[in-house]
Amino acid sequence: MSPGKRTIGFVPFEPQRFGDRWLMAELDTPDLTVGELLRELPALSTAPLTPEHLELKVCNVIHVIEAAGPDTPLFVPPGIAIGGHAETEPGPHLPPAVAVAVEKQPPLYAKPGHPETLSEREAVLLAHTPEINRAAAYLERGLSVLIRCEKLLVEHLAGEMAGRSGRPSQQIRAAGTDAPILPGLGSNSRADVLAALKDAVTRAAPGDVLVVPYLDLLAGGTDSALSSEARDLTEALYEQAECVLLGFIDPSLNVPEVLANRFAVRLAVDILPREVATADDSRVPVGQALVTREEAGLFKDFDAAGLYKHVAGMNAVRLRHAIRFAFHQHARQDASAEELTFADLLNEVRTFKARTSTSFEVPNVTFDAIGGYDEVKRELAQALAIIGGAADLPEALRHDLVPRGFIFHGPPGTGKTLFAKAIASTLGGTLLVVSGPEVTDMYVGESERKVRELFAEARRNAPAVVVFDEFDSIAAQRSGRDDGGSRAGNAIVAQLLTELDGFRPEVPVLIIGTTNRLDLIDEALLRPSRFRPIRIDLPDAAARVEIARWHAAHFGVAASPALLEAVGRATDGLNGDDIRSIFRDGRADELAGSRRPVDARRLGELVGALRRGRQQRDADRSTAATARRAAARGRQETNARVVLVPRTGDDMQDDASTDPPGAGRPAATGTDPAREVFPR
Repeated sequence: MSPGKRTIGFVPFEPQRFGDRWLMAELDTPDLTVGELLRELPALSTAPLTPEHLELKVCNVIHVIEAAGPDTPLFVPPGIAIGGHAETEPGPHLPPAVAVAVEKQPPLYAKPGHPETLSEREAVLLAHTPEINRAAAYLERGLSVLIRCEKLLVEHLAGEMAGRSGRPSQQIRAAGTDAPILPGLGSNSRADVLAALKDAVTRAAPGDVLVVPYLDLLAGGTDSALSSEARDLTEALYEQAECVLLGFIDPSLNVPEVLANRFAVRLAVDILPREVATADDSRVPVGQALVTREEAGLFKDFDAAGLYKHVAGMNAVRLRHAIRFAFHQHARQDASAEELTFADLLNEVRTFKARTSTSFEVPNVTFDAIGGYDEVKRELAQALAIIGGAADLPEALRHDLVPRGFIFHGPPGTGKTLFAKAIASTLGGTLLVVSGPEVTDMYVGESERKVRELFAEARRNAPAVVVFDEFDSIAAQRSGRDDGGSRAGNAIVAQLLTELDGFRPEVPVLIIGTTNRLDLIDEALLRPSRFRPIRIDLPDAAARVEIARWHAAHFGVAASPALLEAVGRATDGLNGDDIRSIFRDGRADELAGSRRPVDARRLGELVGALRRGRQQRDADRSTAATARRAAARGRQETNARVVLVPRTGDDMQDDASTDPPGAGRPAATGTDPAREVFPR
């Protein structure tokens, strides 16, 4: 034993985290005390502790993690809240750490001003005291409660809810977590945990609270036909109707309805409240209660109320992670560095969201980078002003006024995804672009699960913009046919409707669908209260000039205003992506190709090539359309080569609505491209 060190035995709830935190304290936080550690990671001691023990520094104490048996006496450290483990005899299949005598703890309230220190557990209790008290009240009255929340919150909520109910409780933890596994089990398999849960249900006295923190994992997390594990679990929980249950499921997973029906009450602990309560019944912003004084002081003009819309979709633990991330990014900056502002904090929070997400990114496109489309910009600016100012809207009207999403429709290459990126930048949020076919899956229920997970992740990263590219592939009109493909498509649309109807104005999540075929979208999604269609058409003359000016500057092409005006006139019928390709190809050729300068003649050649390519494609489409008409009328082709037949006036009238612009026009040949674009 090291000289001068005390030895204390502990039975922690999370041995791995507890041991790692203790070992790293000497390097990371040498002043960490035993009491501070126990408040962060609760544990019981194998001998009575005094307040003096809690003042000892962790680096001066040798800790021992005990493998306590059923007869081992355990003690609650003085002043440490270990909620949810009420008086009962530790049984042979229950770890003593979850079956001990604990006093009912009073609620935790916020204090005026920013706290000096704040643990993750304290943050959760401060943010969700109303939900904890509500669940405890139902449990106290003998009603089983199912809590829908993210996994990060379960370890902090489970014990507190059961503890405040005042009923004897037992907690069953799923194997494979950092928590103690059930003693006597040969492995961490799901079957072993189910066996232990059955045993606990059988032995539970009437009125006992049985806490199942990972109910969704034990039940298989599926809404399709019951798996064998889900069937066994359902049977076990229905056997003892007098046993009060407290179960937890993740928003991205699902449990069979027959199992969920075992619970009398279902509660959601999903988003942060705008304000939290103090002991004198006043309210303080969550950005004040959950941010320490040191963290807030690092950023000039810290706005506790303004922080909310950027973190509302996070849970309390992820908020603490994000704030600590932002703080440590700049905590050691040089004195000569520029003073940090609240905007810097928001930028770091956005970066944190993107780094901790598998798909979301932080866009850097603004509306100024999109040439033209002034009317579309005005419509979007009005909608974004409503979303950004949702907190100032009357609460009774907030849900009705804030838009759920848009459907951008129009020809390809007109910048529909670019507008979505600009929207995300304006909101100060993150962006996720999903191709429609990525959502579909061959297995029953998987497509709906993917949609649920997308929306759950979007809420965690709010403010967020989710773009469904090729939206018509997953949101097509529902069919009454009974084939598998129609059923799968109908299920995806139904899940989309469910998620949209669960929209929360406090969590800015904007859904944008892009499509070239608005007529294919299901009518239920086109209701004004769900998606607002916005047409993004080919750019007009003024927009083409603005697009050309922006790309010329971006690629470093020197172009006079007159030349840009000429490019705008010459690109009639082309989209923004076509105009971009003119300057991109010209600049690439100048730097690494023929080394020709990007002058008016070179730009004219590139425009001419684009126009000839477009005309050729239109002619090919016209040829194919003519061949289809000929086949429909019973005429047989006698030659393997399809020949474009002359059309009558009636034929041309019949095709007026289907043939693309310019169809049937011969491609320009033998002309000077520059003269073709910029005529003398």
